[in-house]
Amino acid sequence: MSYEPSLIAAERTEDYGKLILRLALGGLILFHGVAKLTGGIGFIADVVAKAGLPSFVAYGVYVGEVVAPVLLIAGWYSRIAAAVIAINMVFAIALVHVPELFTLNGSGGWALELQGMFLFTAVAVALLGPGRFSINRR
Repeated sequence: MSYEPSLIAAERTEDYGKLILRLALGGLILFHGVAKLTGGIGFIADVVAKAGLPSFVAYGVYVGEVVAPVLLIAGWYSRIAAAVIAINMVFAIALVHVPELFTLNGSGGWALELQGMFLFTAVAVALLGPGRFSINRR
């Protein structure tokens, strides 16, 4: 079986694109996780309590913003890690950002463009998979 060079090149560039998505999402979310590791999750615990959820739910932020991004960057169970990040972002939007859901910021962009970018990038990685440059390609 022979492959056309253009197909091989397309597959390779697709894998680079998936790598860039994984590294960008994982790295940027990890910054938020490190901030919570060093500064604590008091704010999140308060928000979770006000929403009537059990207090242990606040510790899920460590899974969604530290563990999952590290897995995503490494390319180990990336689809699951990306899904966890997406769930984390849904919780963040639902618990903190609902008042901004349909508003624009001062420059005319969506007020939740950062959260939206994280959410939809995570969904894309969960659907696309990690690509060839990953530990287990799952």
